[in-house]
Amino acid sequence: MADKITAQDLKARKDEFVIIDVREADEIESGKIEGSINMPLGLTIRNAKKKQIEDKRGKKICTYCGTGYRGNIAADELNKEGFDTVTLDGGFGSWNQSWFFYFYRLIE
Repeated sequence: MADKITAQDLKARKDEFVIIDVREADEIESGKIEGSINMPLGLTIRNAKKKQIEDKRGKKICTYCGTGYRGNIAADELNKEGFDTVTLDGGFGSWNQSWFFYFYRLIE
């Protein structure tokens, strides 16, 4: 399994990462992490194996999906290809939830 990063940690360190959203295009209608790159899981794996994302080598990468399952697979596969990759623990759902609690605390 790939190393995980929490939504709060990713928010605090977002500028350190290339963030790859491995969900399918129709899933992004529910929102996405600002600045993330959409590259569905299968395409992410193919691009890594075919050396088509070499511009991301040497950078910290964070993958995510809706719940964390596909994000973890993507991070594992990228790590096997020599990339420095973590995955967002809990996926986009955890990102949304942490924003909710952040704003809730602001209005209390």
